[in-house]
Amino acid sequence: MIYTVTFNPSLDYYVNVNNIKSGVVNRTVSERLAVGGKGINVSLALKELAEPTLALGFTAGFTGKYIREKVTELGLSYDFIEVAGQSRINVKIKSNTETDINGTGAQLTKNDVNKLVRKLKLLLKEGDWLIVCGSAPAALGETAYADIFKKLKVIKGVNVVVDACGKLLTETLKYKPFLIKPNVYEMCEIFGLNAIPDVEGIFACARKLQDMGARNVIVSMGSGGAAMVTETKKSMYVRAARGQLVNSVGAGDSMIAGFIHEYLKSGNYFTALNFATAAGSACAFTKNLATREQIEYVESLML
Repeated sequence: MIYTVTFNPSLDYYVNVNNIKSGVVNRTVSERLAVGGKGINVSLALKELAEPTLALGFTAGFTGKYIREKVTELGLSYDFIEVAGQSRINVKIKSNTETDINGTGAQLTKNDVNKLVRKLKLLLKEGDWLIVCGSAPAALGETAYADIFKKLKVIKGVNVVVDACGKLLTETLKYKPFLIKPNVYEMCEIFGLNAIPDVEGIFACARKLQDMGARNVIVSMGSGGAAMVTETKKSMYVRAARGQLVNSVGAGDSMIAGFIHEYLKSGNYFTALNFATAAGSACAFTKNLATREQIEYVESLML
């Protein structure tokens, strides 16, 4: 089973505004609501690829109620923990550029997190996958994910995947996650780089993350493709397919789902990275998460 954890699920409010201007009233051309949160996106993409998945995390208030209703409509299996406050609303503005305004979300307590840990201890078995991604409430600190892994380390043989920023990611590396997937900007932030390095420089940074404990590292580069270093000491790079950017939200989450799906099928890092890059690109080319057919079409353009 593949379990995803989303600390901060959201309602994503997408609006299109022609030539948005600051300081005046702007009116939308179109708008829509969608369920958001990186772990939920990963589970939805896995479901599309016919992989068994259960979405875990926390929901709160009337927004949390809507998230659960919408996830049910989408046919996704979930087991969210209800907490105090309100799940966040994120505003995604599409105009001359893309602008995101992300809400804070519910303020989780350590007791809430302990409930999640107890649930995971009951669920996880050898060979399962645990994907923890996205942001965590500031009140829990930068060790929020590492604290979970410390309490779960008695469970052997679980493949852990982490997709997070800064210390929230690096603090988990001592627990040797199977895979981490920073994007190139997050990687630059970790190492204090002022400019994006070339592919060889990205490989070098990824190896440093391996030295810190990560077994495999994918660095996503948007339209620039993706680079990977593996625990078998291989370095590989895949170019992204060319296409029109429609919506970048969920592209990185689709990459993770695509990688796991293909890796489970083939056990081959390169074909998994190639399919992952196709999944991320296909997502970026559509307003929703991509279908399997769309991913396979984009992959055919990359051959």
